[in-house]
Amino acid sequence: MTKWLFLFVSLAFSAMSIAKEKTIDLNKFAQEYFEKMVATQSPNATAKELEVYLALLKEDVGHSHLPWETDDARLPDGKQAMRKGMTFYLGAHTHYQAELLDVFTFNQSAVAIRYKNDAKGIHPQNNQAIAYSQVMMEVLEIEDGKVAVIRKYHE
Repeated sequence: MTKWLFLFVSLAFSAMSIAKEKTIDLNKFAQEYFEKMVATQSPNATAKELEVYLALLKEDVGHSHLPWETDDARLPDGKQAMRKGMTFYLGAHTHYQAELLDVFTFNQSAVAIRYKNDAKGIHPQNNQAIAYSQVMMEVLEIEDGKVAVIRKYHE
């Protein structure tokens, strides 16, 4: 009898814990993500802005940015790989401006942001001038309140 009572109480507490799982406001999360991502593209961006942005991501975050990065597999060093790649380009822009156009939410599992950005700068690898204006869509898969997968698309 004691075993059954213990089992029942354990199941009841487990069910209550699952029911109390924190839900996040994905619209607010999308705004925060956008603002922190834009800060990393600023001409005066530093490792500080980069770390604030990276704090929104899971350690094993997956990332694709077609056509350059096509594999969005989640690997244990996903955040570290993003840190390395983003650090290489940090401060490359002499001008960066972005405008959030749309936010689309999908229950508690995903959010998509659509934005327009304009940038000018010097490519850090070949020292060539760069300039672009584009509309982007980022689909963010959310897990435990953090970004688990980022998929970037150009319009």
